[in-house]
Amino acid sequence: MGALNQTRVTEFVFLGLTDSWVLEILFFIPFTVTYVLTLLGNIIIVVTIVFSPRLHTPMYFFLSNLSFIDICHSSVTVPKMLEGLLLERKTISFDNCITQLFFLHLFACAEIFLLTIMAYDRYVAICIPLHYPTVMNMKVCVQLVFALWVGGTIHSLVQTFLTIRLPYCGPNTIDSYFCDVPPVIKLACTDTYLTGILIVSNSGTISLACFLALVTSYTVILFSLRKQSAEGRRKALSTCSSHFMVVALFFGPCIFIYTRPDTSFSIDKVVSVFYTVVTPLLNPLIYTLRNEEVKNAMKHLRQRRICS
Repeated sequence: MGALNQTRVTEFVFLGLTDSWVLEILFFIPFTVTYVLTLLGNIIIVVTIVFSPRLHTPMYFFLSNLSFIDICHSSVTVPKMLEGLLLERKTISFDNCITQLFFLHLFACAEIFLLTIMAYDRYVAICIPLHYPTVMNMKVCVQLVFALWVGGTIHSLVQTFLTIRLPYCGPNTIDSYFCDVPPVIKLACTDTYLTGILIVSNSGTISLACFLALVTSYTVILFSLRKQSAEGRRKALSTCSSHFMVVALFFGPCIFIYTRPDTSFSIDKVVSVFYTVVTPLLNPLIYTLRNEEVKNAMKHLRQRRICS
């Protein structure tokens, strides 16, 4: 509590994506379009799955949750970034910064756990299909989703506590466009080496461990496909390749940023833009363009709406 009482900084100033105001204005339109498409694409997936009885299966239940998380994840950072692109001085209050940091890690960690669960779901469906209805029944699926939110909340609370316990007495300039643990703790008026190690141990270990679990799961799946029929291999590879593309696009930036204690590179902002702005849009594109069941369900819903 003593460290909290020493906090003097009441707001932080973002340096933004670039020091060129002209470039920031040019970035505003494509990033706005990307954010709108992200919201629309993920909302369409959620609505399609909810109102299509054929998609009421564990895989699509998890996919609808992934879309919901992507909506929340992008909404934590992108609106503030878009506002900053139009302002010469980009500020955020200390309380709002900590709030943004908390929800950023909550949704990011929830997505990491969910992608791991989705890989396990595919493993059970492909490798032990006869046990799939028992192992992955709806009760188990709901429990797994509840567990991932609990895990994400605990992770986010740890990250937030490690951040706010430090004293902030100046400077208050964050070399980014949103509040995250690594750039914020650099502004603390104390040695943050140990805190940085703890943060990497938490975020980095979760990202790396889940990624290795995912790679192991998909490797086992690929070996098991040798026993499948040609049609079964084609369908399984189509589904798993979509999952693995999402995994690579999300985990790559996370591992790059959160496994380095007290180290930053000039490319960090580009990587951050990719996983906060671009990846949430790519998820609905990957899962709809490569999934015939989802596309057929969308067509069916559209036809029902036209007929009614």
